[in-house]
Amino acid sequence: MDCHTDNCSVGFGLYERTPPFAEQWDVLLRSLRVERRGCGRGICSLLIIATMVAKNPEITLKPSLLAWARERSALTVEDLAKKLSVKPSAVNEWERTGQIRIRKAATLARKTHTPLGYLYLQEPPKELLPITDFRTRSGVSPEGPSPELLETVYQMQRRQMWMAEELAFNGTSPLEFVGGQSLDSSPQHVAAAMAETLGLAEGWAATKGTWTDALSTLKQYAEGAGVLVISNGVVGNDTHRVLDVDEFQGFSLVDEFAPLIFLNNADFKTAQIFTLAHELAHIFTGQQGLSRIKKLDASDNRIEKICDEVAAEFLVPRERFQENWKAAQNTDDPYNFMAKQYKVSTIVIARRARDENVISQTQFSDYVDEYAPRGWRGKPIEKSGGDFWNNQRGRVGRSFASAVLRAVGDGRLSYTEAYRLTGLKGGTFERMAVNLGLAV
Repeated sequence: MDCHTDNCSVGFGLYERTPPFAEQWDVLLRSLRVERRGCGRGICSLLIIATMVAKNPEITLKPSLLAWARERSALTVEDLAKKLSVKPSAVNEWERTGQIRIRKAATLARKTHTPLGYLYLQEPPKELLPITDFRTRSGVSPEGPSPELLETVYQMQRRQMWMAEELAFNGTSPLEFVGGQSLDSSPQHVAAAMAETLGLAEGWAATKGTWTDALSTLKQYAEGAGVLVISNGVVGNDTHRVLDVDEFQGFSLVDEFAPLIFLNNADFKTAQIFTLAHELAHIFTGQQGLSRIKKLDASDNRIEKICDEVAAEFLVPRERFQENWKAAQNTDDPYNFMAKQYKVSTIVIARRARDENVISQTQFSDYVDEYAPRGWRGKPIEKSGGDFWNNQRGRVGRSFASAVLRAVGDGRLSYTEAYRLTGLKGGTFERMAVNLGLAV
């Protein structure tokens, strides 16, 4: 079979930002006995797929690539064997010799959430986050990003890019607050600017009955100011691919038209409130990146320390803290009393108490070590419901969903692209406006 097309498309399922690799195409072509003529860096994917289905030959890949694909998805040999309906000995043999049927290689890539083209490389690629990684804590650098994290970041970047172009097309002015604050400004100054921009009144959290209500309110005001706030605990709508809070709690993407904050919804509500305030500080100082906050005291990065300080001041203002702390001493649990007042975690209150010198660094460290497992929970522990459309309010976001629906209605966006951007298809997409309560 010959492939004479000069502008053939790449059909290897690489991440959208990953460039095509000529080398892996040559491996596949040789395996299928396809002669490559005039195809540049790609081939006719439809012809290749047809040949794959018809012949399903055995090909030889690099054994290290097959093992890497399994390991990057945190699967054991037994786990992968079960997913592929084969015996563990078959997986061991593939990883020893590299010999595997081409259909099985495609299935392996799908089950491990690995871009198929990667399996045809000579060595495992070094996968890097496309945004700054602020997760280094206590001198320990994080491991490489999981497939779930990478896909989530790429998806949010696509949304932000589309939204920014849409807003610019409609003549929307850039948001002056994005990057409007200096890292050299005091936490009080930046926090005050955040509160003023969002339009939050002093003591707003105390009027909310639960941490969930407080989080919803903060999201609402942030979106009202022009920030896209997305919360999800899984990749897209795939409930089998949970986002690990030990890997990350949130990230921010800076853009003057469409700043975006992503919250890991697998985290506790109290933790999400602080993460949202922390990522808002990133937006206001123009420093995008990935965060894992946890103990609030172990960051090696100046920017993270500043954003932690701003978030703490934003949620628990210094001006009122001393007065409320005195009142809290008359209760059985001062930390929990204050946490309820400000709708934050007890760890945030302990951090604020240390900053105000009402407890020592040693007392703070001891408290965090003892109460960290439950310190983010707050009381009561609140979990998001399983209602599909309730989940979509966080996963898609009201402002983003409204913009997509308007663009589709005006004919500027195809349904195919709208499905891709929202993760909703067909009748589900058509019902989005009604079920999310959107006026388009």
